[in-house]
Amino acid sequence: METTNLDVQQARIKQILFKSQLRSVLYGVREPTEALFSSRENVLGQWLTTVLRPQHGTRPELREAERLLTQMLNVARELVTQYQRGQIEESRRGMSQIDAYAEQLLQQLERLSA
Repeated sequence: METTNLDVQQARIKQILFKSQLRSVLYGVREPTEALFSSRENVLGQWLTTVLRPQHGTRPELREAERLLTQMLNVARELVTQYQRGQIEESRRGMSQIDAYAEQLLQQLERLSA
């Protein structure tokens, strides 16, 4: 089964959900949970594992997408730590790093659907 544009759109939606949850933490609306930073519990990580890994487990694009997700989640954890230390503006500016990882990750997924 091939990855389709619909799959890439699902990934995009899951990234938006993740970034929304992270922003909610960085703006004091909600408390962070470990699930936000775990590739196994994160909505995008779960999707990569349950949908794409069975289809493309050996493809380098998927491995790269998983690596980028891990890095993105690590940066998210660092941003929350900054926020919790009172470095509020710095943590919010760090969302640009999250956006860059998200874009790179989507590019890898688009390569799977090509």
